Amino acid sequence: MLGSRHVPITHQKLIELMTFALVSEGNRVITSGSTGTNFAAIRGALRADPSLLTVILPQSLDRQPTESREQLESVMNLVEHPENNDLSLGEASALCNQEIISRCQQLICFAFHDSRTLLQTCKEAEEQRKVVTIFYFD
Repeated sequence: MLGSRHVPITHQKLIELMTFALVSEGNRVITSGSTGTNFAAIRGALRADPSLLTVILPQSLDRQPTESREQLESVMNLVEHPENNDLSLGEASALCNQEIISRCQQLICFAFHDSRTLLQTCKEAEEQRKVVTIFYFD
């Protein structure tokens, strides 16, 4: 599950509820660790079953936004990539998204029509024959 950082609170609540439902039914969720969509997905998965959540960070934990770090520290399956700390966040995020789609069977993405990195990730997932569902905010 991936998506934009810039998500209204009402949409975050929907994403959290959807993730809670998916994990409650036994689905594993893989996401990244940023604010917005990922933060809401993590919150929902942690409430349902923390063991079914994997968070893959584009860089090391200390490079994540302060508001995300406390929540991330409670994630059991946390993957950090300190080797990407010298990359721009955009470059590191693209690599992180590639790792996420390589590990998943289905990608659920919450994006805007101009979310280039996310839409490119969706295209790459489709090319790898993954099931892709995109929810647009605009």
